[in-house]
Amino acid sequence: MLPAVLALALGLTACGAPDAPTPPSEPPKAARDAAPVAEATEKTRIEVSELVTGLEHPWGLAILPDGDMLVTERPGRLRRIAADGTVSAPIGGLPKIYVDGQAGLLDVVLSPTFAEDKLVYVSFAEPNLRGNKCGTAVARGRLEGDQLRDVEVVYRQEPKLSSGTHVGSRLVFDDQGHLFVTQGDNRVDSAVQSLDTLQGKLVRIWPDGRIPEDNPFAKREGARPEIWSLGHRNMQGAALHPVTRKVWTSEHGPMGGDELNIPEAGGNYGWPVITHGVDYSGEPIKGSTGREAPGMAQPHHVWEVSPGLSGMLFYSGKAIPEWKGNLLLGSLAKTALIRLELDGDRVVHEERLLAARQDRIRDVREGPDGAIYLLVDAEQGKLLRIRPAR
Repeated sequence: MLPAVLALALGLTACGAPDAPTPPSEPPKAARDAAPVAEATEKTRIEVSELVTGLEHPWGLAILPDGDMLVTERPGRLRRIAADGTVSAPIGGLPKIYVDGQAGLLDVVLSPTFAEDKLVYVSFAEPNLRGNKCGTAVARGRLEGDQLRDVEVVYRQEPKLSSGTHVGSRLVFDDQGHLFVTQGDNRVDSAVQSLDTLQGKLVRIWPDGRIPEDNPFAKREGARPEIWSLGHRNMQGAALHPVTRKVWTSEHGPMGGDELNIPEAGGNYGWPVITHGVDYSGEPIKGSTGREAPGMAQPHHVWEVSPGLSGMLFYSGKAIPEWKGNLLLGSLAKTALIRLELDGDRVVHEERLLAARQDRIRDVREGPDGAIYLLVDAEQGKLLRIRPAR
């Protein structure tokens, strides 16, 4: 078993929770005894393998050029997983992390020029000075063995209003090298429609934290220049479309009204003024005018019953040609992998896969050979692989 002080000894700090995060009861390990399971889908037969078990609430996955993987665990650990499923001790060098509820260490992506600069970007919940609130932040550092070196925070959500809920977050680079950061509203509805706060905003920055001069609000007095779009509730999925090269995002509605969006510069996507969902009490959302309002964009696609959307992937079709161009989304509430067929940008068909497994699918990534890798969010979380059934 991993010693309880290992994460702290490697430079991780937990804030916000009563105690520092402790390792799961069993350390992560390769699932050597788990045989692949075949499942029939509408398009093909697939094989689902458990590669790693015992990951504590895994959140983000990035695949390294050599085939190894970086995986974040929400309590504040970044691990390297080898192709044979061997799991490293936590990688050191991460900044202070607020760990409580939904907050902790979140997404991980590689720099577009990782082969040269070895830079790894992580999003996380950053504590305020008192340690009683947090906001989404992004840090980067050079990966050298079991350490991140020269770590710096390149983005901070301000003000810090979250008590451990609705922090997002996914990281996506576009073709021009901009970094898009999805976030949540911190459960503070009043901040979402204000341009002087960063709650409920999709932001666009340069990799070193500088602000692009052509951001839609960069020259507006009183507005945060990082903002790309606003009116979002809690965005936990994002991906770059393989043809249009636009960023697509997914976000949680309240009770109902999960959304898929293609956020335009300066667009207002309505939360909490417009929504297809209702409060968890069953009552209308306070301050909402219904499903539409002047100057506010409709969702590109909406689920009236919330699947709890998380990580997303436009699939290349390399290993499963029938799925080429399909959009795959993790589902937390409905415990499935959602497969959407598209006609251009339009959603024309939906299939839900792996529902019988009852796994909360947090992230979806594609390997170099076209295999699809999934993270299962649980105290004893898993790394799964999907390939065509043999």
